[in-house]
Amino acid sequence: MTASGPHQGQPLLAAGKPLAQAQAAMILVHGRGATAESILDLANLLPHPDFTYLAPQAAAFSWYPYSFLAPLSQNEPGLSSGLHMIAGLVSQVEAAGIPAENIVMGGFSQGACLVSEFVARHARRYGGLLVFSGGVIGPPGTPRAYEGSLAGTPIFLGCSDVDPHIPLARVQETADLFQNLGGQVTTKIYPQMGHTIIQDEIDQAQQIVNRLRGA
Repeated sequence: MTASGPHQGQPLLAAGKPLAQAQAAMILVHGRGATAESILDLANLLPHPDFTYLAPQAAAFSWYPYSFLAPLSQNEPGLSSGLHMIAGLVSQVEAAGIPAENIVMGGFSQGACLVSEFVARHARRYGGLLVFSGGVIGPPGTPRAYEGSLAGTPIFLGCSDVDPHIPLARVQETADLFQNLGGQVTTKIYPQMGHTIIQDEIDQAQQIVNRLRGA
């Protein structure tokens, strides 16, 4: 991954406890055309008294230019820059004394794809992964020989059965991948939901957040 790129140096918004005082963290990644401010709304919907919530902003409101199903090379340098941005945030949180097992990562749509790909490429025990309408990145047939172990990381994947951007086959491929990497995976497919986040998904995600209470 590149050490610099379009997303390096972009704004980072925060909510909840200051990082230096927090005992757990949630990294939230927005979708295409959206903002860090919009995804940070999830901080209010997924409360935790000991969390800091961090939401990075993509350059030009998009992490990569084409569909997440396009050839990987077509989505560079944005893809690598976005993955590097997440890696930097994880390192920043860990440097503040919060271990990876107390870090929850979440995203919606393009942001959900980015965090899914990051966790797959950097498999270890995290506090959780929340995938709202997303999946791992790359065209059908992309090799998925990821290394490491998620070591029981709780993972939630929620998506519509008619999502115009996220094929059901990719959601299932992503769930199977995380299961094979040792994650504890819950997948819910919602009939006719569309491309959005609904209350049941928030409830599922809150169960993962609640596991870190008293972290």
